[in-house]
Amino acid sequence: MAKEEQAPAEQPEGGGSKKKLFIIIGAAVGLAVVLGLVFMMMGKGDKKPKKEGEAAPAADAHGAPAPAPAAAPAAGAHGAPAAGGAAAAPGANNFQLEPFVVNIYDGQELRYLKVKVELEMTGAAVKAELEGKLPPIRDAILTLLSTKTLRDVLDTQGRNQMKEEILASINKIIPPGKIAKVYFTDFVVQ
Repeated sequence: MAKEEQAPAEQPEGGGSKKKLFIIIGAAVGLAVVLGLVFMMMGKGDKKPKKEGEAAPAADAHGAPAPAPAAAPAAGAHGAPAAGGAAAAPGANNFQLEPFVVNIYDGQELRYLKVKVELEMTGAAVKAELEGKLPPIRDAILTLLSTKTLRDVLDTQGRNQMKEEILASINKIIPPGKIAKVYFTDFVVQ
């Protein structure tokens, strides 16, 4: 009889511990969701990059942005900094292409070459022209890279020659002189 009385008394405790576990797990999940929402809200805001010397817009009493005061333009007619103005941020005139992955031959087997290319533009207006001609530019670079062998890409001289060839290929598609330099920002042979 003592065993019968203990069995029902132990059962609610076992069920109670499962309830406590579910409550703890639910509270942890709820806390994670709340923290995630807080971080997302903190991350929201003006994603536009601020220009040098530009102040954040002030807000009125209702939280709406105040109108910006009229200011003299900081750049000349062609997007170049005005005399006495600050120079453009470094990398502002670079155009990054999506990575290229091609097969190259090393004499015995095929290998992979992965290259990330950035183009230094002579002016900000060139970006629109590059975006308009992106498929032929990518095709020209892919065709050029796929003709290379392992020996061509391993040494510095071969890489510099590839940069010159890429520049020459691009100059056939857009007018020459709009791209100043070609940079490899990632170069992997496997």
